[in-house]
Amino acid sequence: MTIDQLQAYVKVVQSGSFTRAAELLGSSKGYLSRVVAQLEAELGAKLLERTTRTLSMTETGREVFERAVGILAAVEETRGVAQAAQGEPRGPLRLTCGVEFGMLAVAGWIEQFLERYPQAACDVEYTSRVIDLVHEGFDLAIRIGPLPESRLVARRLGQLDYGLFACPRYLQRHGTPATLDALRAHSLVMFSGGAHRGGWTLTREREQVLLEAPARLRVNNSFAVRDALLRSLGVGRLPLLIAAAEVARGRLVPVLTEWSTPAADVHAVYPSSRYLAPKVRGFVDLAAQRFPEATREARSAAGATCERKT
Repeated sequence: MTIDQLQAYVKVVQSGSFTRAAELLGSSKGYLSRVVAQLEAELGAKLLERTTRTLSMTETGREVFERAVGILAAVEETRGVAQAAQGEPRGPLRLTCGVEFGMLAVAGWIEQFLERYPQAACDVEYTSRVIDLVHEGFDLAIRIGPLPESRLVARRLGQLDYGLFACPRYLQRHGTPATLDALRAHSLVMFSGGAHRGGWTLTREREQVLLEAPARLRVNNSFAVRDALLRSLGVGRLPLLIAAAEVARGRLVPVLTEWSTPAADVHAVYPSSRYLAPKVRGFVDLAAQRFPEATREARSAAGATCERKT
């Protein structure tokens, strides 16, 4: 049994097909099929059930996979020790994050990371699916909001702040709401994804109100909320990172700035802190530096009056 055999088997399981695994490893489907067959012959056990359309692990295959992941992690850790001695992040970083936040912030971090570390590379998956980092072979995830209990390590990068906005043309036609009762009478554009389906929670000093009012438009994408506001469809809640640029251009205006809406924590999540590969540490350190800077700039540009600590 060799490291190459274990790597081939793990990559086939993680990618779900011999074809995709061959692409990721820069090999051929036929070669990987032979390698896995050799591993099965050496172990004297069938590891994979294959049909023309599906690929699944046998019970023994699952046990071998779990052990192989641990062995390969130890090998990677050993390589990482040598990299740490050289001090330079290098090699491919497999990263996953949500589509919206990826467009909003992570893409910029990736650009800066690759510019700062010429020996590093990135393999990024933008998805709304919560990826199993260990079983699918990812080094790092950027996640928004509360984290479920898990064995993963999480480092808080900062928080995503929100505010209420409308375009000047809409406010000229319908007036600027000065109270929450007045806001309820306006056309509201609401984000319908995640935990925000029931309305807006608004806080002023020690007062907290759940504003539940009929929405003229509900969409599950913050960029779609922004575009609806720019088309004068109403008042909406936006991340300051999105709204700031439009406020600076005079295309959006903050509304009811004495009221704040809950921020969402942003975390970098990775499998282990016992040994953190330089490429992972380098990316997380960069994100931890750049994200709070960007949020402070967004608050200032968006006209937020309530400074929050990150």
